[in-house]
Amino acid sequence: MTKPEKTPTADVGLLLEFMYRFGQAMLACGEQTAKVELVLRRIASAYGMRRSRVVVFPTALFISVHVGEDERVTLAEGPTQGLRLDQIADVYELGDLAQRGEIQPRDGIDRLAGILKKPTRFGAVGIIVGHIILTVGLAFVLDSSTVNVIATAILGAVIGVVKALNRDRTILAVPVPVLSATLVSSLVFLGIKYGLPMDPRCSLIPPLVSFLPGALLTLGMVELAYGDMVSGSSRLMTGFIQLVLLAFGLAAGAALVGYSPENLVDTSGSVNATGWALLAPWAGVIVFGVGAYLHFSAPRDSLLWMLFVLLVVFAIQQLSYQWTGNAAASGFFAMLVVTPLGYLIQLKFNGPPAMVTFLPSFWLLVPGVMGLMSVTQLLSDRAAGIDGLINSVFSLASIALGTLVGASLYKWLTERFGWWQLQIGRVETYFRRNRRP
Repeated sequence: MTKPEKTPTADVGLLLEFMYRFGQAMLACGEQTAKVELVLRRIASAYGMRRSRVVVFPTALFISVHVGEDERVTLAEGPTQGLRLDQIADVYELGDLAQRGEIQPRDGIDRLAGILKKPTRFGAVGIIVGHIILTVGLAFVLDSSTVNVIATAILGAVIGVVKALNRDRTILAVPVPVLSATLVSSLVFLGIKYGLPMDPRCSLIPPLVSFLPGALLTLGMVELAYGDMVSGSSRLMTGFIQLVLLAFGLAAGAALVGYSPENLVDTSGSVNATGWALLAPWAGVIVFGVGAYLHFSAPRDSLLWMLFVLLVVFAIQQLSYQWTGNAAASGFFAMLVVTPLGYLIQLKFNGPPAMVTFLPSFWLLVPGVMGLMSVTQLLSDRAAGIDGLINSVFSLASIALGTLVGASLYKWLTERFGWWQLQIGRVETYFRRNRRP
C-alpha cells in the first residue's frame, strides 16, 4: 500500500519561482551547487512537494516538482553578480525559514527582492575606507616596508573609489578588474621609475586582493572533490581566466611606463622590513578583518566573530608552516580547524552564517595571490611560471581538502555529541522515574 502524498501547502507556480530565485541567491553567495540542490529539495518538501528534482550549475538551475500525476518544471539562469556579507546573512536566514515552511512563497519572493536591493550598511564611504584598511592590513601581513604600506594605502584608496563608482553596474564587472590592475601597475612602476624604494610584489597585490578569485578557485576544487565535475571545472576555469585578465592588466600597466613583464616579479626595489616585523602580521590580520567588515558590509554583531576566525586561521597557518615547512600544507590545517569552527559559531553560538566567516578566511589565505604571481611569471619566465602554477594547484587542493575534512569532522562530532547527550538524557530520565519518594 503506497503512502498518500502530502497536499501542497502553497501555490505551485509561486513556489517554483521562489525556489529558483532563492537558488540564484545562494549561488550568488558562493555556495556549493550540491548544497544549493539539497536546500531547494528541503524547501520543496517543507511545502508538501514530496517528489522534487533539482539540478544546479553555477550558471543555470533546473527544478521540477510533481503535483499529483502532473510534473511542473522551471529553468533559470545563474546569478549575474555576487552578494555582500550582510546580504549573504539575510539569504541564509530566509533559507532557514523556508526549510521549515514558515514563510509563504510570495513573501519569500518579496523578501529576496528587498535583500538584493538592500543598500550597503556603510555607504560609499564605507566601501572606500574599508578598502584602504583591508589593503593596509594585507600589506602588514606580507611584511611590507613603511614605504610599501603608504603606497598600498594610496592605491587602496584609488581602487576603493573605482569600486564605489562601479557598484551595481554588472555590465562593467569584467573590465573593471583589468583596468584596476593596469592602473595599479602603472602607478607602482611610475613610482619606482622616479626612485621610490617600493617592492612590486608587496605593492601590486594588496590593492587588488578584493578582485582575486581565491574563494572561487577553492570552491571549484571542493566541488571537484565531491565529484561535481561540471560545476567544479567551470568555477576553476572562471577563476583562472580572472587571474589571466589581472595579470594582463599588470603587464599592460608596466608597459605603459616603459617596464617589461619580468619587472612585475623583480625585487630590486625592496627594502628591509620594519622593526616590528614579528607583530606586524598579527596586527595586519586584525586591520584586514576590520577593513573587510566595512568594505563588504558585514552584518551587525559579526565583527568580533570575523576577527576571531581570522586570527585562528592565521595562527594555525603559521604553526603548521613552522611544523611542516610547507606553505601548501598549512592551508589544509587552517581550513581543517576553521571549517567546523564556522559551523559551530553559527549553529551553537547563534553567530553569523558560516559563509560570512569563511569568505574573509579565504581572502586572507589568498590562494589567488600565488596564482596571480605564477600567471604573471609566465609572461617572462615560462619555467618559473609553470612551477608556480603547480604550487598554486597544490595549495588550492590542500585548502579544499581541509575544508572537506573539516566539514566531515564537524558532522561526526555533532552526531557523536548528540548521541552522548541522548544517552545522558535517558539515564537522567530513568533515575528520575525510579527515584524513591
